[in-house]
Amino acid sequence: MAVTADTLSPLPPLRGEQRTASRPDSHVWLSASAGTGKTQVLAARVFRLLLRGVSPAAILCLTFTKAGAAEMAARISQRLAAWVRMPETALGKDLIALGEEPTAQRIALARTLFARVLDAPGGGLRIQTIHGFCQGLLAAFPAEAGLVPGFRPIEPREEVLLMRQALGDLLVDAEREGRSGPAETIGALSVRLGEEKAESFLRDCARAGRALEALPSGIGAFVRRELDLPAGDVEEAIREGCAGIDTSLLETIAQLNRDWGTKNGVARAEAIAAWLAGDEAARADALADLHAVWAKADGDPRSFGKGQAPQDDRYAELAMSLYEHCAALLSLRVRAAFADLLSDALTVGRDYAREYAAAKRRVGAVDFDDLIAATVDLFDQPGIGEWVRFKLDQITEHVLIDEAQDTNASQWRIVRALVDEYFVGRGVHAPSTRTLFTVGDH
Repeated sequence: MAVTADTLSPLPPLRGEQRTASRPDSHVWLSASAGTGKTQVLAARVFRLLLRGVSPAAILCLTFTKAGAAEMAARISQRLAAWVRMPETALGKDLIALGEEPTAQRIALARTLFARVLDAPGGGLRIQTIHGFCQGLLAAFPAEAGLVPGFRPIEPREEVLLMRQALGDLLVDAEREGRSGPAETIGALSVRLGEEKAESFLRDCARAGRALEALPSGIGAFVRRELDLPAGDVEEAIREGCAGIDTSLLETIAQLNRDWGTKNGVARAEAIAAWLAGDEAARADALADLHAVWAKADGDPRSFGKGQAPQDDRYAELAMSLYEHCAALLSLRVRAAFADLLSDALTVGRDYAREYAAAKRRVGAVDFDDLIAATVDLFDQPGIGEWVRFKLDQITEHVLIDEAQDTNASQWRIVRALVDEYFVGRGVHAPSTRTLFTVGDH
């Protein structure tokens, strides 16, 4: 059924902070729980801007999803269309609900807003996703942004196919060159993460090509430093650490377990004796067996309560001192294995990201991350960036951000490029005040 002035429900009245947040002459950051009317406030702010005579072309609404943009555009256009023929009493109630005085002049203005919006450049208000905004901007400056003229956003299904093609090309090229590393690394990732999560890891790498390119050429050494691992052989570090274990302290713990006389106590004493009997290399290899004297299978300390350990006042303190030392040494081995797999995975991920980027270039496609990154680069480009911001500043006086909780750091850089001048002076369309309005969930 078509929405008309007769079928459209009256605007719900704004109350308290809602009315304050909808004021069109102030910067606002609105954060509230879902279902508390945030979208209602955003729409009300647009209505109030238009009722204050702001040009529709000077308003830019950015949201995160296409569904959100479509809902906002429909909500505003339906209301404006209904105002054209709405009875004066009903229209006056809508204005009061927005916090506006229903004067004859304002009611007359409200009836013209639908036509004004239709006459605006583009045939309506600029209510877009952040990606849609970037696409439109980059289409005007493809060469400056480093994009192929006529580029197109990639569809989700095509993106999946292109990613799989890029992975196949990577493995085929590696096999042709006699390199088994990529296939072995992807196999190891599948064993550790499962096939689905390993594929998800590679997809994340494809979307993080810039971050991977920023890593040092020697990824392995970088990862080891970040994980606080020694640069040399980890096993050598473990052997040196084993040499630092106080053997007299071990013998005391072994004797206390023998004196305890239980099956567990005897087994622990024998484990200590077997460890002490080994040479340097054997001790390093059997460190986990020694650690089991005072640590459970999950690595946590054993209980020292009655029936769980010798009831000697010294035992818990002695065992815990060795627990911390051995746990730190065993951690080196675990972290080293993880570091090796991670560095191999990041190396393959970087190669995969390059292959995927090349595949996109071949078909003239860009994904959502490309749109954001290229826009940030365009704004940051000396000379052209300042000119683009100047041109946008000439036409945009009010920026409204919906679903702010879903906006990432790169997207905020774009918003900042749009509104930086808002905080240092008045707009080029003086004497109007330029504003930034953001709304999102807690």
